[in-house]
This record gives sequence, structure tokens and C-alpha cells, in this order.
Amino acid sequence: MDQIFNQIGGLVLGAVPTMLLFIFLVVAYGILVRRPLDRALAERRARTSGAVEKAKDAISDAEAKTAEYEDRLRKARAEIFAARDARMKQWAAQREQTLADARATTSQKVLAGKLEIEQGLADALRQIESVGAELSEQVVRAILPEAAR
Repeated sequence: MDQIFNQIGGLVLGAVPTMLLFIFLVVAYGILVRRPLDRALAERRARTSGAVEKAKDAISDAEAKTAEYEDRLRKARAEIFAARDARMKQWAAQREQTLADARATTSQKVLAGKLEIEQGLADALRQIESVGAELSEQVVRAILPEAAR
């Protein structure tokens, strides 16, 4: 058994430089490769997540602006329709006023025409009566001799 311990002790003693070299390489790897690599990955992750956050912010800003533009567009359309309705009502009121004026003017002209016709009719009746009296007198003179009158 001593011989086995001696052999193991010799092997361990021979492996010490290899272990030290391995430990040195692990530490050197950690210092020279791992730390810069971790820093680069952290920076890359930060840039990537920052870019993703910026993209999300840009998307939310774009959605907000889109909603704002759509709201403005809806309001503008409502104003246009309201102005159009107001113009249509104004035109309808003007048309109704013009028609009322035309009806009033026409009614006045019709009344004036009726009055003229009635006056002309009255004049014609008077003229017919006066002419009728003259004609009847002429007929009586023509039919009856002058002595019988």
C-alpha cells in the first residue's frame, strides 16, 4: 500500500505543474477572453434592448400620431358636413324666400289683373247699357212713326 501511495504521490507531484498551468490558463481565459466577451455581450444586449425599446416607443408614438390624425380628420369631416348642411339650409331658406316673394308678387299681379278685368267689365257693361239705350231708341224710331210717339 505504501508503494501505491508513493506512486500516487509521485503522480500528484508530477501533475502539480500541469494543475498550475491549467489554473493559470483558466484565470488568463477569464481575464483575457471571458470579461471582454461578457462586456461586449452586455453592451450588445443593452444596444439591442435599447433599440427594441426605441422601436416600441417609435411604434407607440406613430400609433398616437395616427390616432390624433384620424381624430383631426374626423373633426374636419364633421366641420365640412356641418358647413355643407348650413349652406344647404341657407340655400333652402333663400329659395323659400324667393318663392314667397314670387308668390306675393304674382298674387299682387293677379289681384291687379282681376281688378282691371272687373273694371273693364264694368266699363263694358256701362257702355253696353248706354249703347243699348241708344239702339232701342233708334229701333223704336225706326219702327214707330213719329206721330205715335
